Amino acid sequence: MNHWIIAPVVLPAMLAPIIGFVMRHDISLARAASVTGTLFLAAISVGLLIMATSGETYVYKLGDWEAPYGIVLVLDRLSALMVFLTAILALIVLIHAIATGWDNRGRHFHALFQFQLMGICGAFLTGDVFNLFVFFEVLLIASYGLMIHSGGRERLQAGLQYVVINLAGSTLFLFALGTLYATTGTLNIAHLAVRLGEIPVEDAALVRVATMLLMIVFAVKAALFPVQFWLPGTYANAPAPVAALFAIMTKVGAYAILRVHTLAFGPEIAATDGVAGDWLFPAAIVTVAIGALGVLGSRRLMPLIAFSVVGSMGTLMIAISAFTPEATTAALYYLVHSTFAAAALFLIGDLLVSRRNADLLGAMPVTVQNGLFASLFFAAAIGMAGMPPLSGFLGKLFVLDTIRDPGEITWAWTAILAGSLFTIVGFARAGSVLFWKSTATPAPAPVEGEALAVMPAARPMELAPAMSALTLLVLLAFLAGPVTVYLGRTADQLHDRAGYVGAVLGTDLEG
Repeated sequence: MNHWIIAPVVLPAMLAPIIGFVMRHDISLARAASVTGTLFLAAISVGLLIMATSGETYVYKLGDWEAPYGIVLVLDRLSALMVFLTAILALIVLIHAIATGWDNRGRHFHALFQFQLMGICGAFLTGDVFNLFVFFEVLLIASYGLMIHSGGRERLQAGLQYVVINLAGSTLFLFALGTLYATTGTLNIAHLAVRLGEIPVEDAALVRVATMLLMIVFAVKAALFPVQFWLPGTYANAPAPVAALFAIMTKVGAYAILRVHTLAFGPEIAATDGVAGDWLFPAAIVTVAIGALGVLGSRRLMPLIAFSVVGSMGTLMIAISAFTPEATTAALYYLVHSTFAAAALFLIGDLLVSRRNADLLGAMPVTVQNGLFASLFFAAAIGMAGMPPLSGFLGKLFVLDTIRDPGEITWAWTAILAGSLFTIVGFARAGSVLFWKSTATPAPAPVEGEALAVMPAARPMELAPAMSALTLLVLLAFLAGPVTVYLGRTADQLHDRAGYVGAVLGTDLEG
């Protein structure tokens, strides 16, 4: 076995308690340890990504117990891609948190940050549904702490809503797992694919219930209608670096739908055929509409960005709902794009809000470096809205091109194009207020005897993370050809159920 497969889980799991118990009173030491650990995670993720390009599915057996009786981690192109995406995003966010001083507003930021990475990486690598639940809980517990980092009444209220909805999701998750185990005797994803294929349709009522429950749980994580309502308040009130890291959290839900509902509940399984897919597409259409209308109607900057994330998740789920290799390729391209686009917006929004001392979309005295911030904001907005020349334009084109069903094509094209238009208008309105109308607003007159507060210019280290995320969007567009080739092979491997089952169980679907 290749022990590097478990490293993305073990490394942050070991580093987090060391930072939390030994370094919590020394911010410099905690920063050094956290940055070093995240750099190592990024290097490991690159190695795993290169290893996965061979097309082989690697299985790590904890305790050398064979599946399905033992716990297994599975590395293929998809899981390697998601771990790599997590590590790069984490490095960008961590640098921003340190440069802006967000990490110094509480003692446990870096420990919670590493626990969060452990949970996310574990969710992407696990080979059974029960441990997917375990890693969901790890990342959610850490995200609770990060969500309320530095306190505040509004942040605590949003955090409470976040906790309640996710506790409800976790309860449903346990019900679904219990039902699945009672009917199949296993929770290993590969073994589920075998067992579910043996169940006659007429005896599959409980399995269909479990399938729908799991879809609801994953929809909660992915902020999909009708359980998307927690995301705008949570992301808008979270510390900006945390909201940027949360850009990968919704992708965990999308990944779980892709992995579990393609392999275990795929179209080849008669017992569950159509249970999830028939509901997923209309829910995605409504999610796009909610996100676009939210962007258009927002009166504050951070909720506007949060609603744009909701809309992007709807676009992503439209592609995923087709459950075909071509649509999955488009979904993966858009997934990578939307993660960095959302992160860039939150980081740029943080720099703006900290200099305006408010996120209200109203005319205020112009900020320092107004032209620079305007350029960064509109570049990130173009990326999120899906306008050329950045990768969002190509991503939406890929998604539209793969929706060929006559009953879906009109709805998909209308939702995505209209949603993009509303998003463009919303961001244009916000940008005009932030950067153009503000130039005509006079600065307040100094009060006699008091020094006039001077807004500090952004230092290079504060600007570098957001600019790095924007640079990745440019590279993703420039390298769209080779990237889509890799993602196409990733989608083909994901839809190769027999290959996955053979690698994990050492047998074929009939065996």
